[in-house]
Amino acid sequence: MSGTGVFAAAIVGIIAGWIADLVLGRRHSLFIKLLIGVIGAFIGAFVATRIDLPVGGLLGELAVSSVGAVLFLAVLGLFRRSA
Repeated sequence: MSGTGVFAAAIVGIIAGWIADLVLGRRHSLFIKLLIGVIGAFIGAFVATRIDLPVGGLLGELAVSSVGAVLFLAVLGLFRRSA
């Protein structure tokens, strides 16, 4: 999230966490959605740089963050079910 400020990054994180909640059918609080989105942004950015995917603009960052958040919740769900 190189081009966005802290406020915009928080908004992108909340929206990304909300999208991940919708995709996986979960219900989390606003703060947890923010955490999921921020963690998803790191995961998404890592994956995007590894596969040389150019990400630009707010919508690109939102897409990458959302995919990362979905991946994070999916992997977390695998660990919670096996325990």
